[in-house]
Amino acid sequence: MPLNIPGILAPFQLLRNPRLVIPHLTVKDIRQIDFLALRNAGYRGAVFDKDNCLTIPYKDPLVPELEDAWRECREAFGEGNILIVSNSAGTKFDAGGIQAESVSYHLSVPVLRHDTLKPGYSCIASIRAYFSSLRVPISDGELVVVGDRIFTDVIMANRMHAPSASSSSDMSARVRIGGPLAILTDGVWQKESMVMRWVEKSLVDAVRKWARNGEISSVDTNVFVRELPCPEPHKTGSALTKLMDLMKRR
Repeated sequence: MPLNIPGILAPFQLLRNPRLVIPHLTVKDIRQIDFLALRNAGYRGAVFDKDNCLTIPYKDPLVPELEDAWRECREAFGEGNILIVSNSAGTKFDAGGIQAESVSYHLSVPVLRHDTLKPGYSCIASIRAYFSSLRVPISDGELVVVGDRIFTDVIMANRMHAPSASSSSDMSARVRIGGPLAILTDGVWQKESMVMRWVEKSLVDAVRKWARNGEISSVDTNVFVRELPCPEPHKTGSALTKLMDLMKRR
């Protein structure tokens, strides 16, 4: 893993604005996100992290359990309005952009090519340049940013907040937020950096306690969350399920 200078420096900014670490919404994984509700609320594009958010770390295919949710996301926003922003694929450490091409092939959406790692301001500028170049440009306030790390994904999303981030004049949720909706996925598909994840969670809990209400906006984000789908019985592999299936056949 390359040395992430922007990520190392990010905590120093928290001395001035600790609320940068607080996500607007926390879910276990993207299956809990109601993408159609987000689209109906005015969000038109999405930025996703890759490792442990959509894929197993250091692998390019989508986690199989996320197939339905990922298809729903692409249908809601359109494949060109979804961007993978990784600190591995698409960076200067991705020789020849080979991994970026592989990730784009497996996930059916573009991968950002960028030289500065998240949550660097140059990376933010590259994200803005991409969405501004679309046939129908997408502003910061029309984006959701989804990732599994506080010091990269959440801080990056919150750094993009500005009162004038959205050009829309309506009173939708995105206008009140003034920037991207930061969504944290706290489920881990494969354990990695668990000590750092514990540090991040402890920091978020401390900042929420300090802020008393634990919120960085007045938006009711619960409307964008749904229950995780129940596992299908034939996939549980339990002895009880197998016994019930056998009795039914008799």
